[in-house]
Amino acid sequence: MTINRRFSIPFYTWKGNDDSYSWSETDPLENEKTVYQHYNDNLNPESQPVSNNAFLNGNDYHEPDRSQSSGLDMIDFYMHHCFGSAGSAFGVAKQEDKFFNDATYNVTYVDSHDYGSNEGGYLYTRYSDGTDAWANNFSFMFTFRGIPCVYYGSEIEFQKNCQIEPYTNGNKVPYARSGRAYFGDHLEGSVSASDYGVYEASGVVASTLSSPLSQHLIRLNKIRRAIPALRKGQYSTEGCSGAISYKRAYKKGEIDSYVLVTVGGGSTFTGVRSGTYIEVVTGTSVNCNGTLTSDSIGEGNARIYVLQTGDGVEPTGKIGSDGAYLK
Repeated sequence: MTINRRFSIPFYTWKGNDDSYSWSETDPLENEKTVYQHYNDNLNPESQPVSNNAFLNGNDYHEPDRSQSSGLDMIDFYMHHCFGSAGSAFGVAKQEDKFFNDATYNVTYVDSHDYGSNEGGYLYTRYSDGTDAWANNFSFMFTFRGIPCVYYGSEIEFQKNCQIEPYTNGNKVPYARSGRAYFGDHLEGSVSASDYGVYEASGVVASTLSSPLSQHLIRLNKIRRAIPALRKGQYSTEGCSGAISYKRAYKKGEIDSYVLVTVGGGSTFTGVRSGTYIEVVTGTSVNCNGTLTSDSIGEGNARIYVLQTGDGVEPTGKIGSDGAYLK
């Protein structure tokens, strides 16, 4: 993939050199010339600034430098358009992340009210690669850098393969064949929550919340909430052998959060921090002297090894109950 600054969303995350351009309060034609000049001055992608804000320094978290941030963080179009699979989205992230001022602020998603993934033929339709693929996408999104966003209905594969409006049919497709509106009785009934991810439900919404992907998302949210490195951390793929595997860390004050993640397959992690790790999907304890090898897992499943640093924040056992995928 070529990151071209002319069309690149990372461009807008930087302050840039706009102070060198004139801007008129009264003459829109002059401002048009300024915008055109700014565009032409940035045709070369090699001129795009780079950052290490999303990346670990070896195994270590470092304070990000956001002094050149524009304050405008982005939805991750590149990952979105490559989300035919979690592996493809991961691959493009590893290429693009240095061009963002801080990719840990990116919003990640598979499909939306406008577009589906450009990979796999889903640009104008809702994702339809199946429940296993959805589970793998979610396991990746909720353990990787950035802020995961789930389009309504994806938890039940709502209107899969239906066209997203209005791009293909002039907004004339009826609801029954549209992927844009979340309609029907899927939310009818009542829900009473007593804690994070703990609820009682009745009616049709109880069935919606009991679907395999709904339960998968509930557990992923519990895991993400319990591990600061998954929410706020930087990442590295150094020494991570799995197709979708990485280490993440976050450190601030007394918090020292360090985690090894592999999604949809096994991995061997080398050159990592030594100590005792708790794998929070199974509750297994693993002693590590710089190398840790996971067991073999299938699509949608994950292994999430949390180093016991003694900061009082890290989870010390299994989080949530086994489901169709996380087990």
